[in-house]
Amino acid sequence: MDLFEIAQEHFLISFAIVIGIGALQGGILGRGIRKRFPSLKIHARIVSIILLVLFSINASATIIKFAIPEKFSLSEFTIPSTAEEGFSLLINVLGLNAGFGTAVAMFVSVTIILFFKFAEIHNVIRYFIFTLSVITVFVAGISRFTEFVPTIFQILMYAFYQFGITLGIFIVTRRKETDVLSELE
Repeated sequence: MDLFEIAQEHFLISFAIVIGIGALQGGILGRGIRKRFPSLKIHARIVSIILLVLFSINASATIIKFAIPEKFSLSEFTIPSTAEEGFSLLINVLGLNAGFGTAVAMFVSVTIILFFKFAEIHNVIRYFIFTLSVITVFVAGISRFTEFVPTIFQILMYAFYQFGITLGIFIVTRRKETDVLSELE
């Protein structure tokens, strides 16, 4: 019996754990944003709603890309002879040719990287978030470059993980004066 079969047997516990991990990651990111940019506390509700909308769009776009991965095979690979062909190949390999959803997902990803870089987060927690992000990118890469197609259960797990991140950032950034996670220091 493998790990996914055990997780499917106990799907409620699995979903709760995945939402919890996502919410923890989102809460840590939200707390780091609040500590680095204390002026956001003044406009906490507006900022949190904007972040909620952006992260919801990002979650939707990444869930769709995870559920229906656009495959790239080596048979499509040709050595580019011009810079334009090279640029086109790079865009196809990275999967950046999918339209508005991809543009929003890239914007949110770059924003997360910038927040992650400038946020005041302890190194151990930074490595925890980085490890989760690397695992997510690894699974997405596997689905893009191999014949792996995620099951409905795996898609739901990823959707709940994205929901947890969005919820964690929203809850922590919407608080005006008190810091929910201040006891962890």
